[in-house]
Amino acid sequence: MPNQEKGRVNHIAFIMDGNGRWAKKRLMPREFGHLQGAEKFKEIVRYCRSELHIKYITVYAFSTENWKRPEKEVKALIKIFRDCIEDAERKEQKIRVIFLGNKEPFGEEMKAEMERLEEKTKENEYTLCVAMNYGGHAEIVDAVNSLISSGKTKITEDDISGAICSGVVPPPDMIVRTGGEFRLSNFLLWQSSYSELFFTDTLWPDLSTSEVDKLVDEFSKRQRRFGNV
Repeated sequence: MPNQEKGRVNHIAFIMDGNGRWAKKRLMPREFGHLQGAEKFKEIVRYCRSELHIKYITVYAFSTENWKRPEKEVKALIKIFRDCIEDAERKEQKIRVIFLGNKEPFGEEMKAEMERLEEKTKENEYTLCVAMNYGGHAEIVDAVNSLISSGKTKITEDDISGAICSGVVPPPDMIVRTGGEFRLSNFLLWQSSYSELFFTDTLWPDLSTSEVDKLVDEFSKRQRRFGNV
């Protein structure tokens, strides 16, 4: 069920868009933008947890469509992901990490690292969901196929909500997309039916904690009816 406590953000999700354009504006390769984006990711997650006390945070790190990008850029992204995973393993962040999406394409070694981090952090109070090799369409299809395989002949909305990989956390109260684009890009399609959407022209590496404060404040002023009058 959606969080209906007035003005309270229980789950915030970010579509971290604009790393490549941020680098291009500085006449730097796109890979440099992703490095800066990774640092911004750490800053924003830390701020949402420690200062705003938001219990659930989800970030869109790598979509199923991102494999189509140039090989050099994909390899750079994978290296950044591995460095972030290794860094998280070394430090006690007091946050549970869950990876959404199919881990198989990342290879056995990286898959094992991801699963190890999930296991190590599973008892922590706050939760960070990292969507990697994730697509909303694929998530729904996988959930339906899993339910059929289990013997289900009639599938309900509650069945799908329980079977999707992101069903381990409640639906996001607000989804923030940076970079000036106005679309969800196959992100949390099932869960976003009553999410409040926020779009900013700010490129992800430039997103400030003060802008996050303003977005959260705007959320508190919206009236959420969840289909009611």
